[in-house]
Amino acid sequence: MEWRDRKGNFVSKGDEEDKSLHFLYETGFGRLLLKLIIRKPVSAVAGWFMQRRVSALWIKGFIKNSHIDMSEYENRKFRSFNDFFTRKIRPECRPIDAAPDHFISPCDCKLSVFEIRSDSVFRIKGGTYTVEQLLRDRELADRFTGGTLLIFRLTVDDYHRYCYPDSGIKEDNVHIQGVYHTVNPIAYKRYAVLKENTREYTLLHSDHFDDIIMMEVGATLVGRISNLHGACEVKKGREKGHFDFGGSTVAVLVRSGVLKVDEDILRNSENGCETVIKYGERIGTRM
Repeated sequence: MEWRDRKGNFVSKGDEEDKSLHFLYETGFGRLLLKLIIRKPVSAVAGWFMQRRVSALWIKGFIKNSHIDMSEYENRKFRSFNDFFTRKIRPECRPIDAAPDHFISPCDCKLSVFEIRSDSVFRIKGGTYTVEQLLRDRELADRFTGGTLLIFRLTVDDYHRYCYPDSGIKEDNVHIQGVYHTVNPIAYKRYAVLKENTREYTLLHSDHFDDIIMMEVGATLVGRISNLHGACEVKKGREKGHFDFGGSTVAVLVRSGVLKVDEDILRNSENGCETVIKYGERIGTRM
């Protein structure tokens, strides 16, 4: 998968991750192994290990191999790998675009944008999905026909906390149980990733962008999606939750006639490229 920054420059990352995923998804033995590791008990064991002190031994090498700039994060000693993975960034390193008519990214990510067509079918990197399958709620899915689906894909080097893209009134979280597949595009060749993964979503009655669905999707060896709030009033840029260890995805659905996505992001998506985006950054404006 090709990534580009907001200036259109090519960004090359993730080669080692792609090699290991190619083994799991594209070889016979790898697919046998995959049947084991995507199961929740295996992910639970991996999550348990990532909470142990011994897992902290991986941190130094992970930072080096993933080229993470730790000067952006809180300066403290981490108790475990997952404590490191869910680290908090210094607020000044992720300023929130507070303009009321600006729609912000909920997270650090690689972003793709898709139209939700009238027949409620959309394609993501070789896999075909319906909004109804994603939500398991036909009535709710129909409300977003003609709107926009934004896929915010987090890789292991990203900041794994996410925020609300606008202020408003949030309904309670809806949890959908599944199995844990990776969110890397190589998985789309064989699995309907967003349909099969464990996920959790909420409906946000936003102040400036009508109703928004915000969904968190678990991935391979993600032990937990940790959302902080039930039904309540929320503010734009307020932290919504975080992912434990692993690559993950946030999917946002916006209704028709509400959001104008920035041209550079649309252009990259039309060319099959993901756009590298930061938490709190403007990605579009109110129509």
